[in-house]
Amino acid sequence: MDGLVRFGSHDYCLMVLLLVFTRGIDILSTWIASPNLELEGNPFIKFLGWRWGIIFTLGLCFGMAFWPASAIGIATFSVMVASRNFQSAWLMRTMGEERYHQWRVARIRETPIVLYLLCLAGHTLPIAALGFAVAFYGSDLLSAHNPITAVAPLSIGIGIMGYAVAVAGFIMLAVWRLRRPTRHKSQALPAGPAMLVSSAMKDPLADSCACETGEIPGK
Repeated sequence: MDGLVRFGSHDYCLMVLLLVFTRGIDILSTWIASPNLELEGNPFIKFLGWRWGIIFTLGLCFGMAFWPASAIGIATFSVMVASRNFQSAWLMRTMGEERYHQWRVARIRETPIVLYLLCLAGHTLPIAALGFAVAFYGSDLLSAHNPITAVAPLSIGIGIMGYAVAVAGFIMLAVWRLRRPTRHKSQALPAGPAMLVSSAMKDPLADSCACETGEIPGK
């Protein structure tokens, strides 16, 4: 399915442009929301920092452009992550990364876990179902002569499903890590104001996708 395209060909250049654009808006959304990468949920990108992260992204764009199916899937995933980032980027930038993080942690602590997980399922399951439908019903186009037209529906569907899985997985992991120390220390520590959250609790909430801190992608 994921056939190679020739370097420098029309299809290759098209895939490069697609990846540069979609990865670019993902990076832009992350920069607006978390210029210091304090809310960045991807530990690898956080380790690389802005300079090396951009260099790595450019290498990814030129490398994955050889495989249209993978390139379209990555582009779809990137667009959805960027859209989610922009949804709360204005609030993250206005409040500041540390203050937003503490506020987010406080709200999560106050929310019953069952209610939170039900809302998470309500957000991610319909998106995953939509991705599956696009991939499944788009399979009729696999007989198309153009290689990009042939793989596009399936790749877009997989990208949508990948986004839903990533959001749900990162958020559940972050919430589990956040609430785990609370169970062990709840007996020994007195309750305090919701906003008095120790900065030591920041790591458990590393965001889900790019800058949506595991604090739950508001990203």
